[in-house]
Amino acid sequence: MVSIASTPAAVSTSFDRDQRVSHGRTRRLFFFQPGQAGQRPVQIPRVQVQDVSPRGRRARAEPGSSTIKRAVDFFGAGLALLLLAPLLIGIALAIKLESRGPIFFVQNRYGRRNRLFRVYKFRTMYVEASDVSGVRQTVAGDPRITAIGRLLRATSFDELPQLINVVKGEMSLVGPRPHVPGMLAAGMLYEDLVPYYFQRHIVRPGLTGLAQVNGCRGSTTEAGPAIARVDYDLDYIESWSMGLDCKIIWHTIRREFLSGSGI
Repeated sequence: MVSIASTPAAVSTSFDRDQRVSHGRTRRLFFFQPGQAGQRPVQIPRVQVQDVSPRGRRARAEPGSSTIKRAVDFFGAGLALLLLAPLLIGIALAIKLESRGPIFFVQNRYGRRNRLFRVYKFRTMYVEASDVSGVRQTVAGDPRITAIGRLLRATSFDELPQLINVVKGEMSLVGPRPHVPGMLAAGMLYEDLVPYYFQRHIVRPGLTGLAQVNGCRGSTTEAGPAIARVDYDLDYIESWSMGLDCKIIWHTIRREFLSGSGI
């Protein structure tokens, strides 16, 4: 049995609300709102799975109706870029005025089927302190982050240029977040900690995902939250629907952009 917590802090305990049963039996998956453990979760559709365990997962098919999902991604991201153009231009000017260096931070990330692509973000660090490899993770009060960068990270506006990646077909609006090659989790390579790690790459990575709206975001220095993040990614792939995508997008807008909690 796999037991995944609704928030990183609670990974080490067992959760009756989140029932995942292997060997062909039905498992129930829930859509949690982090920090609200006492409230009733929103249930997502039941799915039939076989031979699923934390250390031995079966191969997963790509989410159904991928043509529809791709069309929604293309037109949704294109419309968002058009509507947000004044905001994006303002952020670009603020970055250039505050510190020297490029407007965008570009980095190689894993894409669908493990293909590498260049992901775009607004630069939030001083150029001389940036870590292009992405192996060194940010911490609270990180001195490498600029003043504008802190605001962008708090509102997740630094992720908005990834709408370009979505239009290009390298990313999706919703999916597992793209990781850098060689990303560490609990002091070791992610794929060493989670043997089924690369199964999350059978779909396009997303601007946001089920793991992020369930509180699994930020540092991966602890094993429990790092494993939970991958399990949520695979749960999303198994349970995908346009309705689930809409729920995740809505929760992301409400919590990350409007409340300023940051992805």
